[in-house]
Amino acid sequence: MAAPAEHGSLPQSLVEMATRQVRSEVLSGALEPGSRVVEETLCARLGISRAPVREALRLLAEQGLVEHLPRRGFRVTVWSAEDILELFELRQVLERHALERALPLASSRGGAFAPVRKALDEMRDADARGDTLEKDDAHRRFHEAIVALAGSRQLDLAYAPILLKLQLPMARNLREEARVANPVDGIRRHEWLLDAIESNDVSVALAALKQHGELTYLHLESIS
Repeated sequence: MAAPAEHGSLPQSLVEMATRQVRSEVLSGALEPGSRVVEETLCARLGISRAPVREALRLLAEQGLVEHLPRRGFRVTVWSAEDILELFELRQVLERHALERALPLASSRGGAFAPVRKALDEMRDADARGDTLEKDDAHRRFHEAIVALAGSRQLDLAYAPILLKLQLPMARNLREEARVANPVDGIRRHEWLLDAIESNDVSVALAALKQHGELTYLHLESIS
C-alpha cells in the first residue's frame, strides 16, 4: 500500500502520478505559459479524484511551475525575460561560488566528482531512451552535484529553490537546442563543463561555466 501524503490521507502514488503528468506537460511545452490547468479535466484524464490533483498542483506551485489565481484556478506560470535572466544570474553566482570554494580538491577527495559524472551518465541514458522528463531531472541533478562539491549545506539549501524555478527554462533550452542544432549538443555541453571541473583548475572550470550556453536557445528577446 502506498504511503500517505503529508496532507490528510491522500495516496502518495496518486499525488505523484498527477504531479508527474502536469510537470511533464509543462516542461515539454504541451502546456504553454499562461495555459489553464483545469482540475476537472485532469481528474477525468487520470481517472482520479480532485483531492490528489489539488495536492499535486499545490506541490507544483511550490516549484514555480504553476500558479494559483484567486477564483480562477491554476495556470502554468508566466515568467518574464527579466525573471528568467535574474534566476540564471543567481544560479551562476552560486555555481561560481561553489567552484571557487571547492577547487582545487585535495587528492583524497577525488571521488567527489562521482555524483556529477553519475548525473551526466543518467542524462545520456535518458536521452538515448527518449525520456525527456528523466533527462530534465538528471540535468537538474548534474547542476546540484556541481554545487554540492563545495560541501556547504547552506549553499545547497539556497541553491535548490532557484533550480526548481528554473526547471522550465532549463528544459526549454535543451529541447530547442536538440530541435535546431545537433540533438546531442546538450549532452556535449555538459561533458565539456564536467571535463573542465575535473581538471581541478578553478580558472578552467569558471571559464567553462561562463561559456555553458544555458540561455542560447531561449530567445528571451521574444518574451514580453
